[in-house]
Amino acid sequence: MEYLDFELPIKELEEQLDKCQIIGQESDVDVTSTCKQIEKKLEETKKNIYKNLTAWQRVQMSRHPNRPYTLEHISNLTNDTFLELFGDRGVKDDKAMVGGLGKINGQSFMIIGQQKGINTKMRQLRNFGMANPEGYRKALRLMKMAEKFNIPVLTLVDTPGAYPGLEAEERGQGEAIARNIFEMLRLKVPIVTVIIGEGASGGALGIGVGDRVYMMENTWYSVISPESCSSILWRSWEYKEKAAEALKLTAKDMKENKLIDGIIPEPLGGAHRDKVTAFENVKQYVMNAFNELKDLSTTDLVAQRMDKYCNMGEYKE
Repeated sequence: MEYLDFELPIKELEEQLDKCQIIGQESDVDVTSTCKQIEKKLEETKKNIYKNLTAWQRVQMSRHPNRPYTLEHISNLTNDTFLELFGDRGVKDDKAMVGGLGKINGQSFMIIGQQKGINTKMRQLRNFGMANPEGYRKALRLMKMAEKFNIPVLTLVDTPGAYPGLEAEERGQGEAIARNIFEMLRLKVPIVTVIIGEGASGGALGIGVGDRVYMMENTWYSVISPESCSSILWRSWEYKEKAAEALKLTAKDMKENKLIDGIIPEPLGGAHRDKVTAFENVKQYVMNAFNELKDLSTTDLVAQRMDKYCNMGEYKE
């Protein structure tokens, strides 16, 4: 298990607990009382740390290397019934954007999301979860297929942003994202969106328009990353913590500003510490959202989605 800088007190206590248990196993010394004391202190330390996380610390949690990525979520949500589909039928298959058909609790979904990769080679293959225009066009092709066969859409957002390279701009990155937003607003099937990690800029919005949008507890969703915001405003990354607070990018901030519909709780310490519970929580929210939306007529579904996004940004002093 890898630890973030603010988790070091937890690491020290867990190491002490391991040593205590080893001593008890390898000798005749009764260390039960000592182990219990360490366990109690460890539990208190975890609660104190994780219930008072700053915005920047939540950004760090969303990027934790052990945090489950899109394909792991899909595999567990669908019990390995997922059939991946490839290609945008125009340029090529974008490995940063994955999508296909799968069943959750017996209900078919078209599931689409960004995949970062679990090691260096996979991250290079997946372009660190930064999709090219063909990735967004593949996503749109799959959404249109879902609409044709009346299958609800589930999108899982986890990206540091759309790929900003020259070749991506040449192939119409901005147009591809804008087209997706336009088409998703009027798609005639239910759309459920879950932010499972990073939700940065247009890269997230390209698959982020949903009838129900949820954020996992330790994720962020913003027009720009704290580091980039800091470099623009202060010409340095040193102010990224201050930028994270100012951006109001946490799930709690987004819910208070009525930009998302709910927060999916995570196990104490983050989704990576108890993946089974995290997957079950996501599944529960997805199915609850689908059950709320499934009986709406096409007209009402689209109208409610349009109204939802048209009402965003209203502000009164």
